[in-house]
Amino acid sequence: METSDPSRSTWTFVTNHTRVLTAVARNPWIRIRDLASALDLTERTVQALLSDLEQAGYLTRTREGRRNRYQIDAGGKFRHPAEGDRPIAPLLELLTDAPGPLPHRTGDDEPGERDRSAD
Repeated sequence: METSDPSRSTWTFVTNHTRVLTAVARNPWIRIRDLASALDLTERTVQALLSDLEQAGYLTRTREGRRNRYQIDAGGKFRHPAEGDRPIAPLLELLTDAPGPLPHRTGDDEPGERDRSAD
């Protein structure tokens, strides 16, 4: 019987989607190039992950000058049916070491309006 070496395992506990969302929660103005470098992913992979997250409603992308600003909907729910009733905010707060709750996006939010409570 062959035993597997845990140090050579290829799976990760936190997905790349979660890693990208966490990095964006930490820095809403981060560039794709910097995200890719920080997460050891290609820029193309980061673009695809951001697109997935945007299409699923977890974040919105707003152009501000020459940069993108990402706004997370921390009220979004997990996708898996087993956790589908739970918001993603507690996980993001844990992974970002956020001092307080992350903002929930509502229909009243202006796209591109910066949350001043984080200043």
